[in-house]
Amino acid sequence: MSADGSPYVAMGSSFAAGPGIMPRTPRSPRAAGRSERNYAHLLAARLGLRLDDRTFSGATVAQIAGVAVGQRRPPQVEAVGGATRLVTITAGGNDLGFLPRLTFASLPAPLRLPRWRRRVAELGDPRAVDDAFDALGSDLAALCQTIRRRSDAVIVLTDYLTILPFEPERDVAPMPVEIRDWGQGVAARLSGVIAAVAESEGAIFTALADASRDHHAWAPSPWTSRFHLSLRGGAPYHPNAAGMEAAARLVEAALQPHRDRLGLTA
Repeated sequence: MSADGSPYVAMGSSFAAGPGIMPRTPRSPRAAGRSERNYAHLLAARLGLRLDDRTFSGATVAQIAGVAVGQRRPPQVEAVGGATRLVTITAGGNDLGFLPRLTFASLPAPLRLPRWRRRVAELGDPRAVDDAFDALGSDLAALCQTIRRRSDAVIVLTDYLTILPFEPERDVAPMPVEIRDWGQGVAARLSGVIAAVAESEGAIFTALADASRDHHAWAPSPWTSRFHLSLRGGAPYHPNAAGMEAAARLVEAALQPHRDRLGLTA
């Protein structure tokens, strides 16, 4: 990564940060879960950009945009300035309870405490999910608009790498089948919302979900991790190192027509 390259701000949640993929970014907050091998670091190194990685595990789009009530951390969008040339955003699942529901539902029986069972049920309530999607679309659009006011940066929105297989006969234990079906529906809907916001706000949409359909967590060459009770090699139901490499390649390819705006030489 060039010390004098064009400024690049990476935003997002754990799907962008890469918790458990070693090494951890030096001097970053441990709670952020930022990996030196997340796609933002890999992309910056490939293109010679000066990266400001603000990704933070657990972040919602509302928190990134600074519209969440009572948030404690500074909004990630504050890192964007007039000189910023590139912004990438990978977030939205936490706004919907997507990964929390997959994870809580997969816990071993001794850990399925009543409060977690209640939380799984709450996150799956159809009305709550609809309301969360409505808020997500508005918050993501507002985030793009704030970036536009602060800079003339190229904005890239990505959806999520595929976690769940689409073959109905595939065993996804310990995840219940009904949770898998819910997760597939939410993931598809999330991709649609992110793509629609990208189109309406003049951002680039990078379809990581489509590109990784054959690299789900149960595939022979997975880009995401199955459930496990640790962060080793990547958090459960999150990108692994191969997934981050793939995401960096896909975003880089999407940026090729915009090299001049990024201040990149041929």
